[in-house]
Amino acid sequence: MDNKEINKSLIKAYNHMASNYDKNRGLFDMSGVLNDFYEALEIKKVSLLDAGCGAGEPCADWFIKRGWQVTGIDLSDKMLSLAKEYVPEMKRICSAMQEVDFADNSYEAITAIYSIFHLSPDGQSLMFKKFFKWLKSKGSLLLTYATQEYTKADNFSGYIDFMGEKLYYSHRTPEELKKELSDIGFIIESFKYRDIGNETFLWVTAVKR
Repeated sequence: MDNKEINKSLIKAYNHMASNYDKNRGLFDMSGVLNDFYEALEIKKVSLLDAGCGAGEPCADWFIKRGWQVTGIDLSDKMLSLAKEYVPEMKRICSAMQEVDFADNSYEAITAIYSIFHLSPDGQSLMFKKFFKWLKSKGSLLLTYATQEYTKADNFSGYIDFMGEKLYYSHRTPEELKKELSDIGFIIESFKYRDIGNETFLWVTAVKR
């Protein structure tokens, strides 16, 4: 699918969802995920990149409250307007994550929570390579990945209804994901299915060695 068309549809959907954001705050409790990720980090209280940060909750806010500097990327200007209100300390970049670049070895941690599966398969591959470059040695990546448990297909590329909006999703099999990350150079530390808000996704933690 065309990446520009995917991004246009995501901007429209998330800008619309931003208008109802307050009604759904707290729907997805990720405190357990973030705590597990944080406790396993080898380097603490430095810099985090939140790719697909949305309104800055809960991830950016969680790390900022623990003394981290956080940069958030999101393609929805409406979501970033909420982030300016809720998490003003976060540096905000309004862009598709594929179009952003940083110096190598810039971050101690990168999170891509409920975001990477909105990219095309080629877009995901590009971002995994960028994440690896942007992470410092011993830096950690946390991402949420869609699987058959969510889409009912081994491999998927298409649109799914979410909160009244049509959102693009794509994924390969978990085994293909694990191989791709390993081939890039990541060490997989956690590969775990979690049910949060009655939705089951694969949560992956990988480290750059």
